[in-house]
Amino acid sequence: MGQKLRGALYLSLASSIWGGMFIAVRLSVPVIPPVPLVFLRYLTAAVVLFAVGRSLYTNWSVERRYWRLLFFVGLIGQGLSIVTQETGTMLTSAQMGSVITASTPAFMVIFAHFILKERLTAARALSVVLATCGVLFIVIDPENLQAASLWGGASLVIAALTWALMSVLLKLLVHISPLVITFYAVLVALFLLAPYSLWWLFQADWQAMAAPTVWGSVLYLGMVSTAGGFILWNKGLILMDASVGGLFLFFQPVVGTLLGWLLLGEQLTLLFWLGSLLVFGGVLLALRSPES
Repeated sequence: MGQKLRGALYLSLASSIWGGMFIAVRLSVPVIPPVPLVFLRYLTAAVVLFAVGRSLYTNWSVERRYWRLLFFVGLIGQGLSIVTQETGTMLTSAQMGSVITASTPAFMVIFAHFILKERLTAARALSVVLATCGVLFIVIDPENLQAASLWGGASLVIAALTWALMSVLLKLLVHISPLVITFYAVLVALFLLAPYSLWWLFQADWQAMAAPTVWGSVLYLGMVSTAGGFILWNKGLILMDASVGGLFLFFQPVVGTLLGWLLLGEQLTLLFWLGSLLVFGGVLLALRSPES
């Protein structure tokens, strides 16, 4: 299997896993606020990542010159981006939360151009426009549109910007194992979120948290979405240009909307299927362009 094909597979799997993340967040945020939820998610992920690393005899050492960049990735990616993403999803809806992916790949193309000096070609720009239109058809469907608060929308914009920046910065850490990057970034986020999260947990309603939908969502967010998803995403970005890799985030709202229909009874319309075709068309255009 070629490098680009493997990269596409990793990124597609990661984005599809994150599509289910919005359902898990919607099931758990009525009981656990975003910051403690992210803390529990990362606490679970840290245990899983460390166990996997030990079983693979992973070398955890990182050169001193990469420490600052790793801290920054953990701060903006695993910290700020995920907290604002879950806050925006809590204030809006699972389907509307996925609208962040309509802007994240465009931001990645811009950040990759200025930070990594990747070419900003017409094909890449067109693929972003095509896929963005597809996502907008899905999440801004007049027949299925829900009211979103101003704060929720602002949180999702911040999440999109910080996620795009983190994804581009990961290209500067290609010499470090994706598992090691994810583990240390998660530790940074845990340290930053611990004060408020521990205070909240000491007075939490543990009976409500014991509901299967709540603890099951936390386990999914930690073990599958974080530990599995971030490793796949980091590994995929190493194998592909950041500006092209970002397009695979468009699989996230497609999967999220489909799961919302299956599990939460959300309505699917003709625009969903039309949007899905545009999403896949945009990804294929990016992969088949001569610059890729």
